[in-house]
Amino acid sequence: MSSQPARATSDVDTRIGVLIRARRKQLGLTLQQLGEASGLSVGYLSQVERDNATPTLGSLAGIARALGVGLDYFVAQPRAEDGLTRAENRQQFSIAGSSIIYERLGTEFPGSQLSSFVLTVPPGYSSETVSHEGEELIYILEGTITQYLDGEEMVMKAGDSLHYRGNTPHAWKNTTDTSARLLWTGTLTVFGANGQTTNRIELVSPDKASGKSTPRTRTIPDPEKRRTT
Repeated sequence: MSSQPARATSDVDTRIGVLIRARRKQLGLTLQQLGEASGLSVGYLSQVERDNATPTLGSLAGIARALGVGLDYFVAQPRAEDGLTRAENRQQFSIAGSSIIYERLGTEFPGSQLSSFVLTVPPGYSSETVSHEGEELIYILEGTITQYLDGEEMVMKAGDSLHYRGNTPHAWKNTTDTSARLLWTGTLTVFGANGQTTNRIELVSPDKASGKSTPRTRTIPDPEKRRTT
């Protein structure tokens, strides 16, 4: 693999606004929130995002810090090989309190929106019902998974796939006596700067009295700190 550094682009001034806006939306921040975190006015940030104003290095540093990225996020072109993972070298990890094993397939680069993992789901596992921004697509590689989407139950076997909006309450479980493996891809931002998780997910708890769902919010623990081999 090449050890050459990422290349600086020649059109930074025309793409920086797009990258700022994309990253801000990934994190679910408003212009007002970004302005408060970066110390810049909403009007100025709006001009920058539309490429009608070019930020100084100091302003850009403040924006980058507020967005949880380094300056190179805006000025470097990722190498093709940075997005390559080898099956034999991918590290596995688990999330605190969960028995699922994850393999991270995707990578982070300026403007990226997709996250992708291979999940190994043990027998008897049952997830919480959640909703969140973005969309998801799952593809069953091995075994059987029972998926619940907005109250509808679907039994999915190897080769089956499902694409849905993240804000539709969903959950899934492995009711069999063997592990299942699935490919999960979505626009939910799982990792931010330095591998830290960034998103908040709604945990949907049914209200037995009214029959409605009451959302709660929880921050996902940092899976990079709980890697397993």
